[in-house]
Amino acid sequence: MEEKYYLFIFLAFVSEILGTISGFGSSILFVPIASIFFDFKHVLGITAIFHVFSNLSKLALFRHGINKELVIKIGIPAIIFVILGAYLTTFLPTEQIEFYMSIALLFLSAYLMWNFNNVIQQTDVNLILGGVGSGFLAGIAGTGGAIRGITLAAFQLPKEVFIATSAFIDLGVDLSRALVYVSNDYFKKEFLFLIPFLIGISIAGSYVGKLVLKRTSEKMFRYWVLGIIICVSIFQIIKYFNG
Repeated sequence: MEEKYYLFIFLAFVSEILGTISGFGSSILFVPIASIFFDFKHVLGITAIFHVFSNLSKLALFRHGINKELVIKIGIPAIIFVILGAYLTTFLPTEQIEFYMSIALLFLSAYLMWNFNNVIQQTDVNLILGGVGSGFLAGIAGTGGAIRGITLAAFQLPKEVFIATSAFIDLGVDLSRALVYVSNDYFKKEFLFLIPFLIGISIAGSYVGKLVLKRTSEKMFRYWVLGIIICVSIFQIIKYFNG
């Protein structure tokens, strides 16, 4: 196995732990990190497959906390629009998608960092819009967990309910986009050997995240995650302009 894969697997494990603790999901950190190692459309395919296992792991650990009403109101529009976003990637140049993804993550992370305690209103319209936005961004840029997190935060859910509800919605989103990505050859046969590692990472990372979550402040870890995302996004933007 090439040396880069060892580093990739380690960073994927770290992103899974931090994603579980922060409540944003690992993709907001995993996507920009994976983009350093792989072509962006391959990143989309790998991310979708990884997240299917990741969300199954979270549901096994937090299975008693699902809020069914929120799943329906956010999940249905999210699934519809993730399919649309994933389909649009087949027409868009890889470099431009990756660049705009980095821009979006940079501004979104900065917004979340400086408006940490602000929440949106608890309305059905905001739930649907949150589903539309998180689904479309997940389909076209690989990550929509932050938008879903902002939406769910308005309901001040207990930690376990927040994670379980978000994971259940995300499972439907990831299964849907994975079908589109795989059908368009975003997940190459050469990546099949990664699947056992991704399964192991998703289980171990979610479990470690759950243990850490019981003993530490979610707020502190969210700041760490957002800071890392900002740094990685800036690195990707600089790399784009340097060719």
